[in-house]
Amino acid sequence: MRTASAPLCFALLALLACPLPVMAQKYPDKSIRMVVAFPTGAPYILALLISEKLRESLGQSVVPDFRPGAGGNLASELVAKAPADGYTLLLTSPTIAISPSLFPKLGYDTFRDFAPITLLATVPNVMIVHPSVPARSLAELVKLAKAHPGKLNFGSGGLGSGSQLGSELFKALTKIDIVHVPYKGAAIALTAMLSGEVDMVTSTVPATIPHVNSGRIRALAVMAPERAAALPQVPTTAEAGMPELVVITWYGLFAPAGVKSDIIERVHAEIVKLLNAPETKSKLAPVGLDAATSTPAEFANFVRAETDKWARVIKAANIRVQQ
Repeated sequence: MRTASAPLCFALLALLACPLPVMAQKYPDKSIRMVVAFPTGAPYILALLISEKLRESLGQSVVPDFRPGAGGNLASELVAKAPADGYTLLLTSPTIAISPSLFPKLGYDTFRDFAPITLLATVPNVMIVHPSVPARSLAELVKLAKAHPGKLNFGSGGLGSGSQLGSELFKALTKIDIVHVPYKGAAIALTAMLSGEVDMVTSTVPATIPHVNSGRIRALAVMAPERAAALPQVPTTAEAGMPELVVITWYGLFAPAGVKSDIIERVHAEIVKLLNAPETKSKLAPVGLDAATSTPAEFANFVRAETDKWARVIKAANIRVQQ
């Protein structure tokens, strides 16, 4: 029997000593950082729930890193510049689709710098008015606004906020003349409407439920394809004859662009599994969150559609935000 030559033996030993290829390494083998654009409300609740469940399924800690600032752009920029290794993720809101049209200078590109993973949850919005407004439907509100141009006003959480854009979309679709009154936050705008300072507001359903039920405000239409379970008596905008008036607050998960597809698929699979679990849905429902998932490709298309939609609204309303 012939024995292997010395050079061949050394070559085999050298090959065995080499580290395994990256694709063969187990993911994850260390903790994952989930950067969260907002430190309160729905993003906070989602971040805590997802981090806990992912730790159980992935076998590694998932640490929420709350990075508020610049309307969510601070968190986005941080993740856009993070290594593309799957150990830094971004949990954010529609701001990632709105900001490109609002800010002339961003430290990231929504479509170049991120790999969409999945939609996480949605919250429907609702068009609400103060009881002093003599309109009990969207059609009556439009008729009233057209009869008195420039007399009605709407409050919002600030320039370029989702609450402003929702009302601006309504304004553009109906070609009515109503005046924008910005406040420093959606909660302040809602309070202003409760006191009668403004006539109407676009708000999330969870924020309005107690006030609608008490009669302090009137809900005209849910701005979503389906009625809200918490406000079953309120028609959708489609039922009210305005199917294009859809304003949904959503939350999604992204990774830096360049993360390997097998890592994206692993994280996506675990997220879908945990969000579809009855236990997860039961925890999200009381705070008004509807669990929602999508494939990475579906989520990419969704973000593109949202970006295009709000770009049109921002341009039509001539909204400009100084940096």
